[in-house]
Amino acid sequence: MTDDSKHEPAAPLQIYLVRHGQTEWSLSGQHTGRTDIPLTAHGEDEARALEARFSRLGFAHVLTSPRQRARQTARLAGLGAQATVEADLAEWDYGDYEGQRSVEIRAGRPDWDILRDGCPNGETPAQISARADRMVALLSSLTGKVAVFSHGHFGRCLAARWIGLELDAVRHLLLGTACYGVLGYDPGHPENRVIAQWNIGSA
Repeated sequence: MTDDSKHEPAAPLQIYLVRHGQTEWSLSGQHTGRTDIPLTAHGEDEARALEARFSRLGFAHVLTSPRQRARQTARLAGLGAQATVEADLAEWDYGDYEGQRSVEIRAGRPDWDILRDGCPNGETPAQISARADRMVALLSSLTGKVAVFSHGHFGRCLAARWIGLELDAVRHLLLGTACYGVLGYDPGHPENRVIAQWNIGSA
């Protein structure tokens, strides 16, 4: 007697890419890279609202940024026990611009564009693109549904690189707090990576 289960095809890869819930700095518009701040009470509610959607999906893998705001979102979404910390999912290192808002940065550097210029004493676009590409390679090796908890800038960079776009495309991809996108492959053309859904709210 043969074991037919050994010949079953692997479940297709679906990546649920989640931005963490609201923090004080995401609310104020301050760039939050290395600063390890928690969710606000509203951010906790946003993260809890994800649990109703995620509890029935049956994730094969859960990956999270090392920052507490991402780990807290994963936990409140009901996936903390499964979560593995992945250093490459951390937010862009904003260097000297940490804690500043874009309007404050541009007061002294009017033509600043993070996707072109990066951040002094922080990460460059080339470094972020390379980090995103490492995550693409890792995720491509998995099967089934995968939950990925990350951040606003890096999550958008990961989505762009997933479909082979340069980082300049990130300016056209908004991702709200505790919102997520679904990355995967075109069923009719499985060699093509796609963004199947984007910026899905938790409400």
